[in-house]
Amino acid sequence: MKVSTKEALEKLKKESSPFLSLFEHGTLSLEIYKPDKIDLQQPHSRDEVYIIVSGTGEFLNDGVRTSFIPGDFLFVPAGITHRFENFTNDFSTWVLFYGPEGGEIS
Repeated sequence: MKVSTKEALEKLKKESSPFLSLFEHGTLSLEIYKPDKIDLQQPHSRDEVYIIVSGTGEFLNDGVRTSFIPGDFLFVPAGITHRFENFTNDFSTWVLFYGPEGGEIS
């Protein structure tokens, strides 16, 4: 199974949503996410990983702000407030949800 960034972003352009689900297997779900100027997402019920595809900006994760660039890996435990801020127009990211509702126990 292969999902290319180019194909994912082309499919996303046809949607009215800033994200598109592309693959699911067991508890794993893969999405592409490209918000327009403002990231309005709310905390999620499962653990989440972002892998930045393009663009730069800042990521607010449970009150901690970090900068990001393409290739960076960002982790958010289930239920934690997070969002992307001050990102460039070309920003996009892979989103991977996995594990049980409520997140995995460390």
